[in-house]
Amino acid sequence: MGKKKVLSERGLKEMVYPSENDVLCIVQKMLGYDRVLVKCQDGHTRTTRIRGKMKRRTWIREGDVVLVSPWEFQGDERGEIFWRYTANQVERLRKEGILKIE
Repeated sequence: MGKKKVLSERGLKEMVYPSENDVLCIVQKMLGYDRVLVKCQDGHTRTTRIRGKMKRRTWIREGDVVLVSPWEFQGDERGEIFWRYTANQVERLRKEGILKIE
């Protein structure tokens, strides 16, 4: 087995917008393994986990803007990260008025 090819973020043209159930959040603190503390646009602070498909493919750092799907059970406290936005995508969200948190 060979190494996986690393994709450059500059070439990403795909843009995922939040649906009615999803929330835009900013990463506040990495808690270890796949747990992350995020401050969400709806005013809640959630303990989230990184989706299994993203775990070793996408690196998430403090200050990144992510898209979180709150759990049906404990939705105000917990959720799952399923998308991380690049710097260009964050600027686009701000210009369109979708991202309102700093």
